[in-house]
Amino acid sequence: MTAPPNPIVIVTGGATLLGAGVIEALRARGALVTVADIDEAAGSALAAADPGVEFARTDVTDDAQLERLVTGVVERHGRLDGLVNLACSYGDQGADTSREEWLGTLDVNLVGAVRASVIARPHLAASGAGAIVNITSISSKVAQLGRWVYPASKAALVQVTRNLALDFASDGIRVNSVSPGWTWSAVMNQLSGGSVEKTDRVAAPFHVLGRVGRPVEVGNVVAFLLSPE
Repeated sequence: MTAPPNPIVIVTGGATLLGAGVIEALRARGALVTVADIDEAAGSALAAADPGVEFARTDVTDDAQLERLVTGVVERHGRLDGLVNLACSYGDQGADTSREEWLGTLDVNLVGAVRASVIARPHLAASGAGAIVNITSISSKVAQLGRWVYPASKAALVQVTRNLALDFASDGIRVNSVSPGWTWSAVMNQLSGGSVEKTDRVAAPFHVLGRVGRPVEVGNVVAFLLSPE
């Protein structure tokens, strides 16, 4: 399997700190990236800063918008080689989470990733080097006090990744997931008042590196999994 010279990749939820790290790693390997997100300001800023990045406002809970996203990328570039399902909701009040919030979080974190993958499938198959990476979390297998919905959604996505890998294999599409531990993100930025140093100090006792992960480190793993390597 040979990688195209400039892989065409969609990153849902790319207008985030973690998304920016994934995009940085993909761009370093020559990929042309379309950011699909509901955050127009952040998405547009990423596109304005790099001619190899496009932005398409997309709500992953809306199949029509996902169809437009994928069709638009294929029309502009002639193909689609990779999909990164990074879009995520942290809506989770533990035992106090309402049914509406349960369904809303699952719709983004689980169903959105599944529907994006199904819609992208024929184009990834046509690529000859198609691959999908689902961003899950260490929360998929570690219980956390007061958090129910987010861990459940990520655990479900890990299992769905296995099913997608089996069912899409006949089309030559590889499907993997990445489950990061604590990684510098919008949530940590908010909780720490924008201090990576403070976040590292809190994380140090729980991590052998003595710090949280950096978004581009996750991005490097994603880029590897999207490649034929």
